[in-house]
Amino acid sequence: MSAFILRRLFQSAVAVIVMSLLVFFGVSVVGDPVYMLISPDMPQAEIEATIKQFGFDRPIWEQYFLFVKNALQGDLGNSFIFAEPALKLIIERMPATLELALAAVLMAVVLGIPLGVYAGLKPRSAISKVIMGSSILGFSLPTFWVGIMLIMIFAVILGWLPSTGRGETVNLLGVPVSFLTWDGLTHLFLPAFNLALLKISLVIRLARAGTLEVWHQDYIKFARAKGLGNRRIVFVHVLKNIMIPVVTVLGLEFGNLVAFSVVTETIFAWPGMGKLLIGSIQTLDRPVIVGYLLLITVMFVIINLIVDVLYSILDPRVRLADRGA
Repeated sequence: MSAFILRRLFQSAVAVIVMSLLVFFGVSVVGDPVYMLISPDMPQAEIEATIKQFGFDRPIWEQYFLFVKNALQGDLGNSFIFAEPALKLIIERMPATLELALAAVLMAVVLGIPLGVYAGLKPRSAISKVIMGSSILGFSLPTFWVGIMLIMIFAVILGWLPSTGRGETVNLLGVPVSFLTWDGLTHLFLPAFNLALLKISLVIRLARAGTLEVWHQDYIKFARAKGLGNRRIVFVHVLKNIMIPVVTVLGLEFGNLVAFSVVTETIFAWPGMGKLLIGSIQTLDRPVIVGYLLLITVMFVIINLIVDVLYSILDPRVRLADRGA
């Protein structure tokens, strides 16, 4: 097990180094942030002083190594716009994004697994056909359109839920969270559901396919022959065996939810990292963009590592296969 984890850690370190190169050089060629920092009326001497102050006069490879050196010490540079450390700006907004992503994953699990299992157990029923038809809609409808429709129906027409903002927050272990207050929950529901819709459809499909496959296995027939009830067979045998692909996909999709919640955060004015990223791209705030992308990369690597470890615990054959490779 330790050798398996060490191999995964080495692969993760290589992935982070490669991604840091791609992110830094990729963002550097997008545009020149100097023009966002200077006024057209500034004298040439002041323009050159500004360029020198931010280190833009150095070769790109020298800027990269300086960035890596500072990043290893926890310094991702100062935001050009806010004049504050980029890492501080990102971390301040991280709890809001993580809370939104966790709520979306919870919705996907709570709604997706029971609906998928039911559709797998009774594939020919009318309810199953409605569930599968709804899952196709979940895949097909664009996130921004669903978000606007949710606001129109539940906030504007019915007036049941607020349309924007995070609502009242309270501190939990020093971190502001909104799900512990009623006002915060009402603000959280619509953006979390909008973000979760695609994942709910995905989990329904995975759970249905897994149930259809497992339900005809010999050990299920044996359990039925022993006189076990359907409820016990489903909770003890079926759920355990369909959870491996569901855990793997949800683990990877959690990273996607955090990284690509930009659209949902923008529509619902959710004060998270995605909204910060959009503003930073518009102003070419390079330290914030690079810092955000690198943190997302590290987060993906950590999530993949955790999923690999969980996967090897659920199915020890994974470790054996990895050793053979």
